[in-house]
Amino acid sequence: MAEGAGPQGGEPPEDLTAAEAGMWQAFRNGSVYDLSSGDALVDDPHGGHPWGPERTVRARVVCWLLLDGPPALAGRVSSLKLVGVRISGPLDLAGGTVVPYVEMRGCRFERDVLLPEARFTTMRLVDCSIPRLEAARLHTEGDLHLPRCRFLGGIRLTDARIGTDLLLNQAVVHRDRSGRSIAGDGMSVGQDLQAEMLESYGELSLRGATIGVSLSLRGARLVNPHGRFALNAPQLTVERSLYLTPAGVGAQARSGMTPARGTRIQRFDCEGGIRLDDGRFGDAVDFEGAAFTFTDEQELSLRRVQTPELRFLGQRPARGRVVLSGARVVNLMDRADSWPGPGRLHMGGFAYENLVPRGPFPLALRLRWVDAASAEYSPEPYERLAAVLRGGGADEDAREVLLAKQRRRRESLPLAAKLWGYAQDWTVAYGYRPGRAAVWMAVLWAAGSVAFARADHPPLKAGEHPDWNPALFALDLLLPVIDLGQVGFWQLRGGWQWLSAAFILLGWILATTVAAGATRTLRRT
Repeated sequence: MAEGAGPQGGEPPEDLTAAEAGMWQAFRNGSVYDLSSGDALVDDPHGGHPWGPERTVRARVVCWLLLDGPPALAGRVSSLKLVGVRISGPLDLAGGTVVPYVEMRGCRFERDVLLPEARFTTMRLVDCSIPRLEAARLHTEGDLHLPRCRFLGGIRLTDARIGTDLLLNQAVVHRDRSGRSIAGDGMSVGQDLQAEMLESYGELSLRGATIGVSLSLRGARLVNPHGRFALNAPQLTVERSLYLTPAGVGAQARSGMTPARGTRIQRFDCEGGIRLDDGRFGDAVDFEGAAFTFTDEQELSLRRVQTPELRFLGQRPARGRVVLSGARVVNLMDRADSWPGPGRLHMGGFAYENLVPRGPFPLALRLRWVDAASAEYSPEPYERLAAVLRGGGADEDAREVLLAKQRRRRESLPLAAKLWGYAQDWTVAYGYRPGRAAVWMAVLWAAGSVAFARADHPPLKAGEHPDWNPALFALDLLLPVIDLGQVGFWQLRGGWQWLSAAFILLGWILATTVAAGATRTLRRT
């Protein structure tokens, strides 16, 4: 084919092969050009069976058709629809504008597909074998479909603009030389990005990407154990929901729906860290059933994420960290067995308004969840949990949380303050159980009444004393400030002096702790 030659009256050039001439005519007719043999094993584009010249077209001819192809036959719309075709040489459409509809199924590309800064209406590559897709700043008015394709050298869609949907369902993408499987930084998708049952071997990077509806990674498998992240998507914006959930596998399975009975379920599986820092999600972030495999240095990072609902319902990671610092959600839906243990959960500044536990999540386990959030004492997680419980009408549980906060704080205090803390805890539970003071007072009063009734204490001055009343005497010792007219008129010797001093000291302790608890209660209200 001569350089710069163009079609004359729509007739194919003389130097085309038979396979290329047939493709030329199918393009003008808008029909499917199928070179498959009918043998599934031979026609597998990812298999090792060779495809000969009878199934091979040059990438240059494909580019010629798409960029400057012949006119369509009368009453037809020109389009390139290939099935079972081998494309030799690099398919280079960089910077070009492709008007015809493009759909290739079960095709085998021998070299890279180069689409940087190209413009398409809609492009569909289905179940194709492609060494690498280079499509930075690609622009499509409609869809870009890449389902079931295999990319040995990765995909680059940096700053691409997809008008409607981007489909990567069941695609298999291996890492490029930089360690990325899919580079979609700055990409925008007008509607859905569906990558269900995707297999990604490397870093899936979506930094600063914008998805117009939902991002679905249902049933996907992300593997990057030696890198820092398997999914690296800070500042990701999804107008509706992010799904990292199971997918149904089978003919009856449909995206986003409950799988039919008997349908095989494939969970979302991530081997490597996940970063969603500063993400904005319009409806929800859903981790239901997700499985995470982290090293000690890797983490699920949700720093400063904002979403109406966080569904933290995945499997508990055995290693690594979960970081929610600065995140803001309305509804936190979780399970007790989904959260990691102490030292591996960070929730500084994490704000949520409602708790929606899935399954049993008693207060004792919820307190362990808060305790696990910080290695050192921090009041914020306790106060947030207490506020949410109080807002839901669980005032008693809220008081238990605040009591747990004081006990955790006590462990960080010096010895003297710690002892004073124990006194407040034993007597009135830091003011959160004020009824304890009355119980202690009644017990001491009864004990004192019995004790002082066993001895006869002579008066200090004859004729200048009230009648001896052991019950009033014990009560006068216990009540600070208030004078019942009993103390100071009787001679106390030996152990009775020590006993009366102990009663006075205990009375002051009870009064002080009650006052401290009341002050704390008034401050909360």
